[in-house]
Amino acid sequence: MKGLAKKFIGCVYLKDGKAVAGFNDKTVVSDDPVAYAQAISDANTDEIIVFDLSPSGDDALHEQSLDIIKDICKAVDVHVTGAGNVKRMEDIKKLLYAGCKKAALNFNKPGNVEILKEVSDKFGSEKIVICYSDPIVLEQNKDIILSCAKELVFITDDESKINKPLTELPLTLLFTGDVLSCEAPDKLFMKYPFVDGLTGRIITDNLKKIDDFKQTCMSEGIRICCLESAISWSELKKNSDGMVPVIVQDYRTDQVLMLAYMNEEAYNKTLQTGKMTYFSRSRNSLWLKGETSSHFQYVKSLTADCDLDTILAKVRQVGAACHTGSYSCFFNEIAKKDYSEKNPQKVLDSVFAVIKDRKDNPRPGSYTNYLYEKGIDKILKKVGEEATEMVIAAKNPNDNEVIYEMSDFLYHMMVLMAVKNVSWEDITDELARR
Repeated sequence: MKGLAKKFIGCVYLKDGKAVAGFNDKTVVSDDPVAYAQAISDANTDEIIVFDLSPSGDDALHEQSLDIIKDICKAVDVHVTGAGNVKRMEDIKKLLYAGCKKAALNFNKPGNVEILKEVSDKFGSEKIVICYSDPIVLEQNKDIILSCAKELVFITDDESKINKPLTELPLTLLFTGDVLSCEAPDKLFMKYPFVDGLTGRIITDNLKKIDDFKQTCMSEGIRICCLESAISWSELKKNSDGMVPVIVQDYRTDQVLMLAYMNEEAYNKTLQTGKMTYFSRSRNSLWLKGETSSHFQYVKSLTADCDLDTILAKVRQVGAACHTGSYSCFFNEIAKKDYSEKNPQKVLDSVFAVIKDRKDNPRPGSYTNYLYEKGIDKILKKVGEEATEMVIAAKNPNDNEVIYEMSDFLYHMMVLMAVKNVSWEDITDELARR
């Protein structure tokens, strides 16, 4: 399993609802850990590991940390590993349900060794990460680790203790010592070829340098995590200016945002950084979208058309795509027929928007407002009734009836969603994780 692409992994330590500097350094680095995590993600890191440092036994602070982790998972574009305060299967479950791609067991705690097989059988070995600071513990439990986990995180403050583990599982190094005395990440990858990922302050203190570190690694022949193109620039068909047009879409809604152009340098820069970079024909220069406005576009996918002469980019758009302040550049309507929306997502979003608006702006005679006034018990009763009617309708041969009852159920479910502050995005994100 070696020879994997090297990862630059951000690290967030949660303490009392804030992000602090480390396990033993409780200096607050950000009052807003979600924004802090998003900044780490936006710096072209490959993953984030979040440690919950709330005191053992303080359920209120632990739940607060879980809520923050959930918000981090929603806000960032990279996979999140949840760690800290794990003592039983339920703790792993809560981290995964909060949106974490993986959850970590601290093998410095003997009890976590005992529950490894149980959590692996329940959630899958690919979800389990082993954190350790004593290599002897790793050696003593090698067999069960190999069968029940897929990744290791070695935590140390002493660079002289960094040695190749006795397993072939991917190894991430979390260096907690003096960052100033430690070599830069790219140098560490060269020094310790068995290390597959680096995390801790060596990453978070150098966020502005991540792209430079990755470029150095690539120049040294070290494989890193980046967008790997299946189509080279030479294979694409260029226009008369030697460029390729790029149509840009919002990856969540498929809304078309803008049209721009790439030359070879812009194409390669986009692949390297994960941020959409174009060639400005008016300025005759490279153009990193968001460089001056901070309205960056983070790449989700790049696809060429059938003739290889146009690129479709799906992105996460920060702020507005258009220089006018409009989210999309396409807002000047030329002509339009009256038609019924057929996009399921847009229909559900539209209905849900009306339901939420009734909550904030009550309308006399509105059935939705009647449900809000009656409260949660009435809403739950209606959800249950509609679920039963849907089941009964499904036993009948006429499909129209079950469609009608399903629509009723979805409407009442959306009222419940509005009351509980659950969005369609929350639900679709959860379904996507499954």
